[in-house]
Amino acid sequence: MCVEAQRPIFRGVHSVVRTGNRESASSYSKRSLPILGDQVTRSEGNDPWVRLAEKSDDLVVASNRVKARGAKGIMKMKTMKPEQLSMVFADNPKGGQSEETLVLTREELTRLHKTSDKEFEDFMAATADRGQVMERITSEINLQVALRKVVVNKGAPGVDGQSVKEVEQDHATLVPRLRRELLAGTYQPGDVRRVWLPKPGGGQRGLGIPNVIDRWVQQAVLQALEPIFEPTFHDSSHGFRRERGAQTAIAQARTHLQAGLTTIVDIDLAKFFDRVNHQRLMSKLAEKVQDKRVLVLIGRMLKARVVMPDGASVATDEGTPQGGPLSPLLSNVVLNELDWELERRGLRFVRYADDCNIFVASPRAGLRVMEKVSQFLEKRLRLSVNTEKSAVRKPHEVHFLGFRFSRNREKGWLVYLSEKAKNRIKDRLKEMTPRTWGQSLEACMKAINTYIQGWGAYFRICDEEGTRSWKPIDAHVRRRIRAIVIRQQKRPRFLFRHLVRNGASEGKAAKTAWSSRGVWHKSARFGTHEAYSLAWFKDHLKSLIGEWAKHNLPVLPAASEPQLTFAF
Repeated sequence: MCVEAQRPIFRGVHSVVRTGNRESASSYSKRSLPILGDQVTRSEGNDPWVRLAEKSDDLVVASNRVKARGAKGIMKMKTMKPEQLSMVFADNPKGGQSEETLVLTREELTRLHKTSDKEFEDFMAATADRGQVMERITSEINLQVALRKVVVNKGAPGVDGQSVKEVEQDHATLVPRLRRELLAGTYQPGDVRRVWLPKPGGGQRGLGIPNVIDRWVQQAVLQALEPIFEPTFHDSSHGFRRERGAQTAIAQARTHLQAGLTTIVDIDLAKFFDRVNHQRLMSKLAEKVQDKRVLVLIGRMLKARVVMPDGASVATDEGTPQGGPLSPLLSNVVLNELDWELERRGLRFVRYADDCNIFVASPRAGLRVMEKVSQFLEKRLRLSVNTEKSAVRKPHEVHFLGFRFSRNREKGWLVYLSEKAKNRIKDRLKEMTPRTWGQSLEACMKAINTYIQGWGAYFRICDEEGTRSWKPIDAHVRRRIRAIVIRQQKRPRFLFRHLVRNGASEGKAAKTAWSSRGVWHKSARFGTHEAYSLAWFKDHLKSLIGEWAKHNLPVLPAASEPQLTFAF
């Protein structure tokens, strides 16, 4: 058995964050995890995890406030360390831990990492009761799986500055505390940190980063609500759903094109995640969830204040913060009404989050559908259509999820890489291979390999005809790496020795090293190509064509020696 302890569980967490001229009370001691004393609910009276933390309800008081100046102060909270804060406790004014330490068994320490997916799915299926959703959320196995997913996803700290690693280390004492507060209805989500990210097409996208403890709770709520709402979603909805994604959306879109629906009504919602109506969303949730405690909890999450980069704390009356685990499910709940309205009208469509493509037979029908659907979105769902990005287009003009379509007389409709996605990967690879690269060449190629591997897995559904334009991109990356090698050698004699050591002949190495031209010209000379040939890059660097071939071309078996057969 474990020894009961009198030690604080909120190590390294401040209680007040001062941003600019305003204070945002967002620590666990006041916002995320209020102290409940020794109250134990009926469902947890026999839980050893609850009894473990019954006597660790120490009052947390910050002795020194952390002052941040404007936007820089918010960014500094990302790297905040526990030793930066001096914590004192009501029963220990000098700070630090008490003499007694918490001792956990090996089984309890590793319980977080031993939960199997099958065990979790069996448990959630056996407890599918819409009236007792909070009990499913606060079950020990659900909280463990939720924390495991939050740890795998990593992510930056929220307003309170606590990292994922710190929460994972204290999960043994946080689990019973969370269960008590969620079941008692006293859990209060913390503020959400707003970060602005640049969009590929220009502008900025607002991303909300909740505290790690709030992301943990949102993930637990998601795991309990997903089995309830997943059967109600339409088959043409592919965003943020299990066993669905961009690949399934493009495959279904190609099916509609092959059926002769060659006019696409491309609808894009303007700032969808910031304009979701809370009242309509809560009414849709209440249709499937009868547990009012869960509805109150989600309402508090939606109403959480947002801390802007300049330190201002803003109240939210609409929208779902894009960045939390629960936000994608809520967006599908809102737009599910649009999906079934399109089904009722007999329209074929493909939707991924807030991007929706409707397939019709003629441009005239497309204009009529655009008008009717826009009215439904604005009047019924209270959402706005982005008139600049929404239009009735031909298939080759549509850029959907980084793909585009092209018609082939023999093979029909083929999937190509969109021009926007192609320019994006060019820019990204250019950023990853600067000529002034100051680290080792292995580190540069390792980062490129990771990026290309993920990129290839996403765009693997492109047809072979659409990959012909990828070869120049691969060749350009190889030349940029050769330019990095030349730049790092600095002097001609150093470059000459380096090329010779890597297999180049002395004559070609000398012509390359002592050329009067610049680095970019030298990267294409014969000496550089002999030292860093295609065979060398094949062993060290992944290519776009190679990753596509790995996912699409069949693997030929290894050639075996011919065997002689004798007939008698």
